[in-house]
Formats: sequence, C-alpha cells, structure tokens
Amino acid sequence: MTQPKTGLMICGHGSRDAGAVAEFARLVDGIRERLSGHWPVAYGYLEFARPIIREGLDSLREEGCERILAVPGLLFAAGHAKNDMPSVLNAYASEHGVEVRYGRELGITPKLLRVAVERIEAAENASPRAISRHDTLLLVVGRGSSDPDANANVAKVARLLGESLGVGWSMPAYSGVTFPLTAPALERAARLGFSRVIVFPWFLFTGILVNRIYQAVDEAKAAYPHIEFLKASYLNDHPLVVETFLERARELVSGSPAMNCALCKYRERLPAFEHQVGEPQVSHHHHVEGIGTGIDEHHHDHQHAHSHPHTHGHDHHHHHAPYPHADHPLGPRTLDNPPVGKETPGEKGESAVKRGGSS
Repeated sequence: MTQPKTGLMICGHGSRDAGAVAEFARLVDGIRERLSGHWPVAYGYLEFARPIIREGLDSLREEGCERILAVPGLLFAAGHAKNDMPSVLNAYASEHGVEVRYGRELGITPKLLRVAVERIEAAENASPRAISRHDTLLLVVGRGSSDPDANANVAKVARLLGESLGVGWSMPAYSGVTFPLTAPALERAARLGFSRVIVFPWFLFTGILVNRIYQAVDEAKAAYPHIEFLKASYLNDHPLVVETFLERARELVSGSPAMNCALCKYRERLPAFEHQVGEPQVSHHHHVEGIGTGIDEHHHDHQHAHSHPHTHGHDHHHHHAPYPHADHPLGPRTLDNPPVGKETPGEKGESAVKRGGSS
C-alpha cells in the first residue's frame, strides 16, 4: 500500500519581536537540514507573525502532502498547546480533507536539560569572578500560564537543574500571568545571602518577555551591587533542540504520542480550577493571526462561524477563564477577574517597580 506523502509542520506561537521571528525561522532551517528532503517542512504562527499556521499548512498541501505531522513549538502544554493550536489544525483538516497528526509539546527532556546546563555554564565561564556553586542561587524563569500544570513544570526544571549543577539553591519564577514574577523573585533571592544569582530563561527564543527578564536582572544588579547577577542565554536553535523537534515528529509516525493529561485542568478537577473542567476546545487567537506584521492585519483568509458578535472595533481580548489567584501580591496587575471582594495589588497602591509588575 502506497504511503501518503507526508509533510512536517512546525507550529509557533509568534512574537512581535523581529529577533524572535528570525530565530524561529533559523530553527526551522535547521530541521530542514537534518531531514535532508525526507519530508517537506513548513512553519506558521498562532499570532503576531506571518506566515500564520494555515498558510504553512497551505504550502504543504500545495506540495501534495496528504498527511501532515504538526509539532507545537512550545516547551509546555498550556492553553496554546491544549486548545488554540489543535482547534486551528482540526478546523483546517476538516475543511480541506487532509490528515493532520498533532504532536506533543517539547516538554522536559534530558536533551533540553543538557542545553540549559550549557547555557548556564557559559554564563559562569564569562564571569571574571570565581564563586562556588554552593554560594550560587539559580533562578529559572518560565513563561507563566494560567495552567498550574505548565507552571509546575517550571518548578520541576528549576529543581532538576539545581541538582544537576549542585548549586546552593534553585527557585522558579515567571515572566507573566502567575506568581512570583521575575522582579519580586530576584528581590527574595537577594535576601538569601548568596554571592551569585544566575538567571536562566526557560524559553526557546528571544522576545519581549526575555528582554523583560533581563531588564529585571539589570535592576537587581543596581539594587544589590554586592551580589553578582549573571544572565544565561535561552535554549534557541541548539542542535539538541532541533533533535527534540524531530523526536516529536517521529513519534507521530511510529505511534500515538500522549500528552500528559494527568494534571490537565480541562480534564481533572484541580483545586481552584474546577470551573474549567470540560471547557470547550476553542482557539482564542483567530482574531490576531498575523497581527503585527503589517500584512493584511485585519483580514482572515478563511471562513469561520462565531458565537459572539464580531466587529473590528473590539480590543482583541482573548476572554480566558478567570485565574483564581489574580490578586496574588507577587503577580502582575494584568490578570482578569480577581476573586470578588479582594483587592488587586494595583488597588493597594504598590508600585510596579517594587512588585515587579508591568502592564
């Protein structure tokens, strides 16, 4: 039996940062080089950059691909991996009669941990100071999500890297949405008495959030000059990152990869997140596909039905479910719907600089 022509689709989140978009494209070039023409490769973004995911799928279909292996370019599975991307892919498959197999997120793997160790060691080696790892605190900063399962993975990475490196202490922090944010985490880290703090962003690429993390490190340096703060680089297009993408693609051919659903807030009744069990799988990003690229920003090249009024006078809010800890004093002021009767940090009059928040 003749096998259908197969193509590989790399699905990115997208960024307003041109550097991040360029780095993602270089990663895809690395994947193409490794495959050596075995599969045609395309890519697309969920929002804020072109091509969008549908355009990448179009290019593979135009090459005659009847089966598309779609790998999310995401480190952890939260709303984008669990809802937004599969919604786009399922709608496309139904519309065009093409088979789309959706892979799992990159996750926590020995390969990615090895890349992280390399980045951290490079930051240590660039310092002129000889400071023991026992006198070093490692702060691992993740994206931050309203999904507690994804946030817990950042804490797991911090612990795994802390044990691998043998540092005196390791802590997780987040660039947004949840707590603690980078700046208040750095403030607390400075109080623990270590001579060196290494900040490692558990991110694939640069962008607004990584720049915000590094800015917080610069502010901590100024506030605590007696402590050495080092900025480690993010994962980027390291060969082992490329290999991890290829592993996710191969899984789609050799078997059925299973996303970790044991702690999924859409399937299990996690404390404080019970209201999201069984929430419909709907992409929140169709309004912003390609926005920020300057190319037909408000034009959608596909048809879709809406269950809500759609005029382009709206503000493109995603209308996510409320996050139950929106009033946390170490979190950002931008979270939606704090619990009734509780003040947000902004209402308490705390400064964004002191809290580490940003609008």
